[in-house]
Amino acid sequence: MIAAIQLPALLLCAPLALTPAQDQTNGGRPLPQGFPGLAAGRSPRVEIPFNRLYDVADLYAHFDRLEAAYPTLVSHQVIAQSIEGRELRVYTVHNPATGGDREKPAMWIDGNVHGNEVQGSEAVLYAMWYLLENYGSNERITEMVDRSAFYLLPSVNPDGRDLWFAGANTASSSRSGVSPVDSDRDGLFDEDPTNDLDGDGNIVRMRKYVPGHGTHRLDPEDPRRMVSVDPAVEGPPGDWVLLGTEGYDDDGDGRTNEDGPGGYDMNRAWPASWQPGHVQFGAGAYPLYWPETRGIAEFILDHPNIAGVQSYHNSGGMILRGPGTSSYGDYPRSDVSVYDELGYEGERMLPFYNYWVIWEDLYTVFGGFVTWTYEGLGVISFTNELWTGKRNNPDGGWGNSTEDRLAWSDRLLFGAGHVDWKPVEHPQYGEIEVGGFVKDQGRVPPTFLLEEELHRNALFALFHAEEMPEVEILEPEITDLGGGLRAVDVRFHNRRGIPTRTSLAEQKRIGTPDVLEFEGDGIEVLTAGRLRDRLRPDRLVLFDTTTPERIVRESGLGAHATLTVRWIVRGTGDVNVRFASDKALDVERAFTIR
Repeated sequence: MIAAIQLPALLLCAPLALTPAQDQTNGGRPLPQGFPGLAAGRSPRVEIPFNRLYDVADLYAHFDRLEAAYPTLVSHQVIAQSIEGRELRVYTVHNPATGGDREKPAMWIDGNVHGNEVQGSEAVLYAMWYLLENYGSNERITEMVDRSAFYLLPSVNPDGRDLWFAGANTASSSRSGVSPVDSDRDGLFDEDPTNDLDGDGNIVRMRKYVPGHGTHRLDPEDPRRMVSVDPAVEGPPGDWVLLGTEGYDDDGDGRTNEDGPGGYDMNRAWPASWQPGHVQFGAGAYPLYWPETRGIAEFILDHPNIAGVQSYHNSGGMILRGPGTSSYGDYPRSDVSVYDELGYEGERMLPFYNYWVIWEDLYTVFGGFVTWTYEGLGVISFTNELWTGKRNNPDGGWGNSTEDRLAWSDRLLFGAGHVDWKPVEHPQYGEIEVGGFVKDQGRVPPTFLLEEELHRNALFALFHAEEMPEVEILEPEITDLGGGLRAVDVRFHNRRGIPTRTSLAEQKRIGTPDVLEFEGDGIEVLTAGRLRDRLRPDRLVLFDTTTPERIVRESGLGAHATLTVRWIVRGTGDVNVRFASDKALDVERAFTIR
């Protein structure tokens, strides 16, 4: 007979006893209830408007408000300084009453690695807000925060972010950080940026009227659009030439806008298939060259408990996984199955999004972040490219064509998304016209759709986090073998969809192996093996070890998998069986052999 009890190796996972500032009441009175379906299930303690975007100061202010409202659940540290001296902050969310954050499986969530890909930061903010506001009232969120930790980095590129907000930009400019780079290799640095010719805060397109000698004509159905003229086809002549993005030749080299601020890419700077700048633009002098990437790498390497990674970019509506290059080859089949289970469910959660492989379905990326966190660290990792133009219409009827974008601006923004063509004086071209879409159209959602986009993507990351490994030890079975020997069968079960160690981690021997321990005073452990069939105990595969009481396994406990270990022992008494893993909360079970 056995008497068994199972506990986490550290503490019972009980919900945090909330302080008065954190409970679900206001001075003993229940908080006002919200509408059914409200994200927090009630009026939130910290109100944050999620229908707008924030510069770095306002963004951090919201995170700080959450930290002040939930001081037991939240803390933060500065892991690096950007080139311009802005802080890179990592906010940690977890329940300290159930153990330290490093002793739990952890989810890393970041955003805004490219300065113009701004809404990724708000998605990180939303994820943290949702966790905190639902803790103690939503059973699944409470369980997740109790057994897991979250490391949230709001902005990988705060310099590029603030430049995008403060400066005149397009939807795609200010992608880089701001450390000066000689992008055109003329010995000068950042000397030929775009120029806001009319001072309206937008960088748009330029065109010049050249009657009968142009490459384009006005679209007769909408003169804001340009139609290219094919000289081989008879028809109206071209009266206009397109001159590119708004700006002029600052350095007199005959080219325009070829060397703006920065010119590097912190998503090409990671030690995963890294290639130098002549192969992969923006890679930097060597992997982790930029202080922002170094700080992030040092933090992640110092936290081997990170079991899931989500990095928010924009745009295109994609859930991306590696490899980033065809030359890497294929990922192990069992890891691809884990990716598929998460990625295809993500397609259901995110309308018009595609779950894709980076190099195969998008383009080749050398030195990518999520390829490094998987290929170098063995962590299941995704990049979500937030927003697709198909979301402009519930049935996907409005896309990214110029015609559709103009119709969208006209009907739902009353024209505010587009600068109509207007004359300006250009220092080289004389009188020209400038016009086009404003910087916050195309790559970021309109404000009235922003909150939905943040909610869906943040909850995809939380769905990913909920699948981080969770091991339980099922009730042991003891068989008397005679002669004072007993077989003790213990089943270790992973309740979740991510293994304790990925197949890649096993193959490359990344990180610390899982450890299974059998301890008992007065009990001699003779041997141990894996029981492949509980109904056929003769099919015992012995572990290759001289210490059967302590089994070290490179192979992890797979997705939703059960491992049955048979220990052959001599003696009776109290026993403690323990499972320890970098990526899962350690668990143990006590019982008695009589």
